[in-house]
Amino acid sequence: MQAKDRIIVALDVDDAREAMSLVGQLAAHVGAFKVGMQLYNSVGPDIVRRIHDLGGRVFADLKLHDIPNTVAGASRVIAELGCFMYTVHAAGGSAMMQAAADAIRDRQHESSQSGALGGRVQDPIMLAVTVLTSIDQHQLEQELLIAGRSIQEVVVRLAKMAQTSGAGGVICSPHEIAAVRAACGPDFNVVTPGIRPIWHGSDDQKRITTPADAVKLGADYIVIGRPIVRAPHPASAAIRIADEIQDIAD
Repeated sequence: MQAKDRIIVALDVDDAREAMSLVGQLAAHVGAFKVGMQLYNSVGPDIVRRIHDLGGRVFADLKLHDIPNTVAGASRVIAELGCFMYTVHAAGGSAMMQAAADAIRDRQHESSQSGALGGRVQDPIMLAVTVLTSIDQHQLEQELLIAGRSIQEVVVRLAKMAQTSGAGGVICSPHEIAAVRAACGPDFNVVTPGIRPIWHGSDDQKRITTPADAVKLGADYIVIGRPIVRAPHPASAAIRIADEIQDIAD
């Protein structure tokens, strides 16, 4: 994987014109674009098709969290859109995640049987959100009422449950990458938000690290928003980050 392919740009905007302008500038310099609730709810699913038309891959970060049947249905819709990856909340439980995984697998079988897409269907990678990077230990214990457990312990427990339930990876902060790798193995995707280059502030994230350090720790993909999206020259910022990642491999 090239360094640039590890970069997922968070299109955390609510205007299609602004989003597509960023895609046009960045498609050649990054691996995928994250479409979150802000953009998806503002513009609708057509934004996924428009990004595909410009050659970009889409990470649908909608954080599905509902009863199993509802999440299974939504997973099928996301798969039909041709998304590269999408998210569910691990806190929804093993039955919910299993239902989503089954829905994707059943869709692939049905499409293959009918000859759709020449019998070849690209499944999206289902990623389970573990503990949000905005949550610290105090909030974990006092607000979420998970006492006597560290964030790392909770993340690893959720990651193992997600893997058993059919997820292809997890979302976790850089601080938990090594522990997830040890628990789930090298083929389980780790996607890491909370990435801030040294030359950019931390904003509202609490458990953060630099792009190069995240990849060095073992992240497969890193999600970066404001340091690229709000940069005076987004493409230059993306290239600079890819160069920083590449430096650790050289």
